[in-house]
Amino acid sequence: MSKIWTKKPMSAFENDVKSSQLKRVLGKWSLTAIGIGAIIGGGIFVLTGTGAYYHAGPALALSFIIAGIACVFAALCYSEFASILPVEGSAYAYAYGTVGEIFAWIIGWGLILEYAMGSMTVAVSWSGYFNKLLKMFGLHLPDYLTSDPASYAGEGFSMNLPAFVIVIVVISLLIKGTKEAAKANNLIVIMKVSAVIFVIIAGAFFINAENWNPFIPAATMVKEGETMKEAYGIQGIISGAAAIFFAYVGFDAVSTQAGEAINPKKDVPFAIIASLLVCTVLYILVSLVLTGMMHYTDFNPQGKFPDAIKAPVAYAFEIAGQGWAGYIITIAATVGLISVLMVMIMGQSRIFLGMSKDGLIPKMFSDVHPVRKTPAKSLMLLGIVIATVASLTPISKLADMTSFGTLFAFTMVCVAVWILRKREPNLPRNFKVPALPVIATLGICINVYLIWNLSHEAKLLSTAWLALGVIIYFAYSIRHSKIHKVGYGETFKAEQEPLQKPDLDL
Repeated sequence: MSKIWTKKPMSAFENDVKSSQLKRVLGKWSLTAIGIGAIIGGGIFVLTGTGAYYHAGPALALSFIIAGIACVFAALCYSEFASILPVEGSAYAYAYGTVGEIFAWIIGWGLILEYAMGSMTVAVSWSGYFNKLLKMFGLHLPDYLTSDPASYAGEGFSMNLPAFVIVIVVISLLIKGTKEAAKANNLIVIMKVSAVIFVIIAGAFFINAENWNPFIPAATMVKEGETMKEAYGIQGIISGAAAIFFAYVGFDAVSTQAGEAINPKKDVPFAIIASLLVCTVLYILVSLVLTGMMHYTDFNPQGKFPDAIKAPVAYAFEIAGQGWAGYIITIAATVGLISVLMVMIMGQSRIFLGMSKDGLIPKMFSDVHPVRKTPAKSLMLLGIVIATVASLTPISKLADMTSFGTLFAFTMVCVAVWILRKREPNLPRNFKVPALPVIATLGICINVYLIWNLSHEAKLLSTAWLALGVIIYFAYSIRHSKIHKVGYGETFKAEQEPLQKPDLDL
């Protein structure tokens, strides 16, 4: 059992960096764009509706503030790690070098949940905006091709076909190459941020202050699907922060790209913090404008605007009588969500790459295409799984499980960076978390508290996922782990021997 606590030595990480087959093509601003590309998406264009109706009402802005504060603590810890270990794998790699293999595996398994479920959530969100775009031009897909089986009101077969198709399209682009995908992402991010700024400025002219009264609605029960759940009040603000938390996963995605960054030790910490600060401000402003334009109860999927919860920003302008603005927002959201999906799937494949290189999952996940220099096999398998599940699962189930994976990973990073500072105080760090004991403690407490406030079903399913991960670790991973085998790598062998032989003549 002592094997499970084995840590991957720093020299082995250095060897990974030197032997990486990935191309280092991402600069400071490309990395920042990746973070913004992942953060600005589902949170603004979709979760503002679900967060307002099912959780916080107009006080959704406070939910975004709480989630943003929780992210700042984790982002600072991520930044210190990224300045030490500039490798793909994100929190998984950080834990492997500090806490031990079993913790690294559990975090990696949690990140799989985070990114896979996040990708599926965004795919379903994109489908909602795409269907609205079609309707604007007088085109309609039949309900059985735009609804998952649980949401379909009719009888017989149904699937969310647009969600399935967009995943396959994004996978095809990612397989072509990281540089090409980054260029496409940069263009989409410019369009998307411009659209968000437009929403804030244009929407401000149509705010009805009465929609903010009361700003924190009294706690009550609302119907979600076939069940009743408590919403609003202070508890609603907290549960709202937990539910929309996955919207901030973008800065984690930046760290997964460290293996392709030109100057990762400096640029990754910069991109993490910059993307988080920019997006938090935009989230708060958009949520205030949206709940000011449209009463939070109008996002009820069983009310007079049943589709508003799927495309809340566009519907807010449409209800305000500004259909022309709805066209702009719907087009921007439809295109913009593609970059979120792109970054999330890219991040997922790089986490698989790191875990596979360490032998914890099969080798095919670390196979890099000899010409395109991308993990093509891993991307293809991911595409099939994500596309299939996204086409058959309701968005509310996916979002909460994504938030669990995100919060769990953030908690473990706050723990691990503190441990590493104690164990290896002399490691060169281009970025150091100020007042680390305070920052790490606050990060741990807030993230754990938000996990506690997720839905019971999300906690149950996510715990079952982690339990499955532990079973797979002991059944497969521990027996194939390269760190337990002779010949892991020259740098790892050096850890077993003195770096210099003693001079016996002295």
